[in-house]
Amino acid sequence: MAMEMKLILKQEMRLVPTPMLQQAIKLLQLSRMELVQEIRQEMVENPLLEELLEEELDEKEEEENPVDPSLDSIGQTQEEPPSEKESDPLKYEQDWENYIQDNLSQGSSADNYTERPSIEATYKREPSLADHLFWQLNLSVDSDLDKFIGSAIIGNIQNDGYCVAELEEIAEISQASEEEVLRVLRIIQTFEPNGVGAQTLQDCLLIQAKALPERLPLVETLIENYLERLNERYYQKIASELKIKVEEIIEGVKVIKTLDPKPGLQFSSEGFDYVIPDLVVVKGEAGYDVLLSDDGLPNIQISPYYRHLLKNTSEPKTKEYLKKKYQSAEFLIKSIDKRRQTIYKVGNSIVKLQIEFLDHGVSHLKPMVLKDVARDIEMHESTVSRITTNKYIDTPQGIFELKFFFHSGIKSFIGNNDMSSIRVKKMIQEIVKSENLQKPLTDDEMVVALGKRNAKIARRTVTKYRKELSILPASKRKKIY
Repeated sequence: MAMEMKLILKQEMRLVPTPMLQQAIKLLQLSRMELVQEIRQEMVENPLLEELLEEELDEKEEEENPVDPSLDSIGQTQEEPPSEKESDPLKYEQDWENYIQDNLSQGSSADNYTERPSIEATYKREPSLADHLFWQLNLSVDSDLDKFIGSAIIGNIQNDGYCVAELEEIAEISQASEEEVLRVLRIIQTFEPNGVGAQTLQDCLLIQAKALPERLPLVETLIENYLERLNERYYQKIASELKIKVEEIIEGVKVIKTLDPKPGLQFSSEGFDYVIPDLVVVKGEAGYDVLLSDDGLPNIQISPYYRHLLKNTSEPKTKEYLKKKYQSAEFLIKSIDKRRQTIYKVGNSIVKLQIEFLDHGVSHLKPMVLKDVARDIEMHESTVSRITTNKYIDTPQGIFELKFFFHSGIKSFIGNNDMSSIRVKKMIQEIVKSENLQKPLTDDEMVVALGKRNAKIARRTVTKYRKELSILPASKRKKIY
């Protein structure tokens, strides 16, 4: 069969997102911190954008009607009268001087509702694990070589207290022998907290066992030789091998449980993630009100100076450059404003659909999917998905991510899907908390217990939820002593 080349014309319609539309979509899914970084970056790249300080914002709010309309926001007389504004060739021009990124239809700001000190104002920095170890190192060694080796070792100790580098690597870094590195490592392993500098869990527990006020040979033997089998609770077999009573094994296990598997976390100043809610729910006389919170977000506007320059410049290149930057700044401000409106609409819809949760807590959380909110606010599901990513809401029941409210429903024996998966997880936690520790419930027995609470659920789903809740299986929850 002969092959030949042909030129074929095909007409089709495509939706090609413009750069501005891509920017608007991008802003929807940004968290508050990412949005602040994005705005700061735009302010660096676009000279027409400037931040409106709080003092200037307060003055604008107080001056609802300007005394002299011939004066602009920086106190300079305008060359063009206000009537010429209508005949301005730049049809995209708007009155940005009076533009403030909030209005009553979007929900009032929560800034003035309550005055709370910032987290930074009440936070005290604690010494880190590295600081604590360096302080002890300077008190324990004298030679510069030992201090240098100790610094290399401490630099490879994680926040949990474990040393992640091998002796060969530290020896190569410090230009010392492995024997010298091992000697300094043994010194560091005597530092507080006990167990720091270990390379494995077994070494960590063994260091702590040897540092006990009274040496317990049985405990050290169990850690050295039977740690994995202790986790499986083979107490009877271990007792037979050691030719001792099971009660002695149990007493040794009690001592091991008092040891810290991650000693470094005692001095860790990290791991605290503070979030600023984007929405605040307040209960009023007529129900719940949703307020927007703009804490930390810069108030931006288009610079009156450059806008004035755009109107009056006659240089073609300058005018083209300013016009392009003006359109970019205008679209950014509109995109931020649209983002705020969308967050408010989604938050208001969630509050409207979850009244019982706000009144009574997680046990009354209703199942809800993206489609429910999208239908309520007349937007696409993808938009709702983007706007609920990394956004938080402060409710009377606590601070939650907006994604928290979207989950599938579990069938009840009545036949309705009105029981949320979050509610079922809460039931599992309550059942485990109240169970007999001598005879904990298996997953099959958990199915029966949930059935008595009108939750129709399969055993594999119970196992899935139990693992998500970090609940051990019945064999490991059983209390032997």
